[in-house]
Amino acid sequence: MDSSQRVRAILSFVHAADAGSFAAAARILAISSAAVSKNVASLEKALGVRLMNRTTRTLQLTDEGALFLQQARIALQALDTAVDTVVSQRAGPSGRIRISTSTAFGHGYLMPQLPGLLARYPELSIEVDFDDRIVDLVREGYDLVIRGGSIADSALISRPIYRMIPVLVAAPAYLERYGIPLSPDGLNEHRLIARRFLGGRVANWSFRQRDGGISSVDPSANAVLTLTTPESVIQAACSGLGIARIGVHLVYPCLLSGELQLVLQDYHHPENYEMVIQYPHRALLPSRVRVTVDYLLEAFARCSELHVPLDTLGRFVVQDNLSQDR
Repeated sequence: MDSSQRVRAILSFVHAADAGSFAAAARILAISSAAVSKNVASLEKALGVRLMNRTTRTLQLTDEGALFLQQARIALQALDTAVDTVVSQRAGPSGRIRISTSTAFGHGYLMPQLPGLLARYPELSIEVDFDDRIVDLVREGYDLVIRGGSIADSALISRPIYRMIPVLVAAPAYLERYGIPLSPDGLNEHRLIARRFLGGRVANWSFRQRDGGISSVDPSANAVLTLTTPESVIQAACSGLGIARIGVHLVYPCLLSGELQLVLQDYHHPENYEMVIQYPHRALLPSRVRVTVDYLLEAFARCSELHVPLDTLGRFVVQDNLSQDR
C-alpha cells in the first residue's frame, strides 16, 4: 500500500469509526460506501489485524481498532497542523475554532473576549457551544474546552485560568431575621440554598476543624431551594432566602454593594477547584488553536474579578452586631 492509498484508507477508517457506518463516512468523504469498505479492508490487510467487526447495522471496534484509532487521529492532526503552519506563515492564523464551555463562564467571561480575539486574528472563525455537560473533546471535534471543578488528570493539556474559590454568603436581611451561624454545626438551624450539578449531584460544603481535619455538611438536608445555575443561586441569596455557597468571583459585585455578606469564612474550606483551558496533546499544535489559547489566557489574566485575593475578603465577613444563632 503506497502513501496516498494509506492516507485514504486511514481517513475512511477514522470517519467510519466516528460516524458509526460506512455509509455515513462515504457521505463525509464524498465517495461510495463500497469504496470506504474497500479502503478499510485494505488497511486491515496491510496491518494484518481486524480493526472492526461489521454487521448489517453496526460497526464495533476491536481492541486493536480502538488503539489504532487513537494513533490515527494523532497522525491526521499532525498533517492538519503541518498545513496550518505553512498557511499561517503566509497569511496568519486562519480557520474555525470550536470551543465548548459552561453557560455561566461562557456568557460572563468568554464572550467579552471574542471581539478582541477576532480583531487581532480576522481570519479566524469561532464556534462556541454553551453546554454544562462534560464533552469528549476529541470525539466531538472540539479544538478546546473550558472546564471548571476538580480537574482530573487526563491525556489532555490543561492550562489554568484561575483558582475557583467558593464562599458562603447570605443577605443582611436574612441574617437579621435568622441570626449568624457561628460554627458549621449552626447550619443545621438555618435555611440553605443548594446547587445541583451534573448527574444530579449536590456537592457537600467542606469546613476546617479545629484539630486540622475536614468536616462536611450536606446542604440538601436543610435546603429551602435546590437550583442548577450559579445565577439563580445568587439571585435567591440576594432575595434573603437562605445561605448559599458560590464562587467568590461570581458574587464579588454583590459583596462590594453590600447585598451579600460572608459567613463562616474562618471555617470554610475552599477545596481544590480551578477553571482551565484543555486541548489535545499534539506534537504540533495548530497555529489557530495556539494563538486562541494564548490570547484567552492573557485576557483572563487581566480580569481582576477572576483573581480576588483571599486576604481582602475579611472586610465582607458579617459582624457580630447582627443577632446570633437562634
